[in-house]
Amino acid sequence: MWENFAAGSLALFSDPFTVAIFVFGVLGGMLFGAIPGVSMLTLAAILLPFTASLTPAQGVMLFAVIYCTGTYGGAITAILFNIPGAPENAPTAFDGYPMTRQGKSGKAVGAAVLCSAIGGVASALVMMAATEPLANWAIRNIGPPEIFALVFFGLAVASSVGGRSIWKGWMSVLLGLIIATIGQDPVGGINRYNFGFTDLAAGIAFVPAILGFFAVSEIFVQAEKKATGKFDAPKVGMSFPSFLEIWAHRIAVVRSILVGFFCGILPGIGATLAAFMGYGEAVRWSRDKEGFGKGKLEGVISSETANNAATGAAMIPLLALGLPGGALTAMMVAVFQMHDLEPGPLVFYNSPELIWIVFAAMFYANLSILFIGLLETKTILYLLKIPFQFLAPMILLLASIGSYIGRGLVLDVIVMFGAGIIGFLLRRSGYSIPGIVLGIILGKIGEQNFAQGMQMVHYDLGTYFSRPICLILIVAGALTLLAGIYKAVGSSRSTASQ
Repeated sequence: MWENFAAGSLALFSDPFTVAIFVFGVLGGMLFGAIPGVSMLTLAAILLPFTASLTPAQGVMLFAVIYCTGTYGGAITAILFNIPGAPENAPTAFDGYPMTRQGKSGKAVGAAVLCSAIGGVASALVMMAATEPLANWAIRNIGPPEIFALVFFGLAVASSVGGRSIWKGWMSVLLGLIIATIGQDPVGGINRYNFGFTDLAAGIAFVPAILGFFAVSEIFVQAEKKATGKFDAPKVGMSFPSFLEIWAHRIAVVRSILVGFFCGILPGIGATLAAFMGYGEAVRWSRDKEGFGKGKLEGVISSETANNAATGAAMIPLLALGLPGGALTAMMVAVFQMHDLEPGPLVFYNSPELIWIVFAAMFYANLSILFIGLLETKTILYLLKIPFQFLAPMILLLASIGSYIGRGLVLDVIVMFGAGIIGFLLRRSGYSIPGIVLGIILGKIGEQNFAQGMQMVHYDLGTYFSRPICLILIVAGALTLLAGIYKAVGSSRSTASQ
């Protein structure tokens, strides 16, 4: 492993242009994650068309670095504005924002910097050790039926988190699956639900959908707060936490690393579930449960350690199985495809140099959070004083360019704004935007592998249940759905009795 890591590091830093791309990804991910109304997804979506002019290693490496640093950067808006830069930063806001209101924004951000670096580095090390063995195992044991079952399990878990209720979580994923059916049937090539638009034959473009549901809807949310007088500028504090304050929460850090890695390897789940579980476990094991949600440092530490620990783990299903762990890793699939490559177990044999450049870049990117993050954070704390009314038009312009440049279609810009409006309305009603996006991502993968699997077993559905891995995943997914139903029914009965 270490020889390959050294070779990847040498390849990364021996080319000045590759180094420049790495530095741009580090700074860009942090900055876009920290600006209200945008996120690392916005930057990645804008850059996606331009990766065609890069080498495959440079393109995938750029997105991997943005993934690492952007996950941290989103914590800044969560702490200062109660605006999570990404869904995985939402639990950070639970205690980070109250700390800002108490004039402790610097302490909360400083804890996010340190714990993001710790969680990310730990996850990167495990990723380097575990991904190739898992890929070798996958070649022998994983086929289309198993991938379909894995998608089913991932969607089952995703549907139970993120929404205001379990029913709304399910409806969010279902909406994403419906959107995924637009375009041509992956088997027969039959047009479905294109409403007479030939440009929709290839389906809803992923980049405009991402920009709409995340960036544009967030702008609408903040614009509504501005119009209603609910948008409140935070107090800026510059006092960072001491080493002893972090050391006092070392058990929470270790626990969150384990939680983050476990959640990260689940396709379609990744850092979002990791952050919520990390925060939830912190509450469960704490002696001061009442202090959470009121400005408790442990809440920030647990959430940010867990979500960054999931970044490296989320690369394992992408590289070993070809399944994205979230929205940004799904964009990495597009980068692979733009260069006529497919993520999955064979990539270790066809492009080993690409894999280890990416691994090395993610390790150093997580380290850079510690060294660059504190310096950049001090600047960002003052940049965030820029009025939102000046930022919003710039964000919409960049998003429109990013939507149009991919295919050169005005329809994609319309899709982006349509997704933004729908996302805005659904967010107000408590539906899960990550659930919708993951439904779009995994829906197409699941449908294609189900069709291929049925051809493989000669359309004998019972054969799916004769394959051990497939059976375990389907049963686990079904039990997850049944548990969600039981919980939802129990909650409804208790509400009715009250």
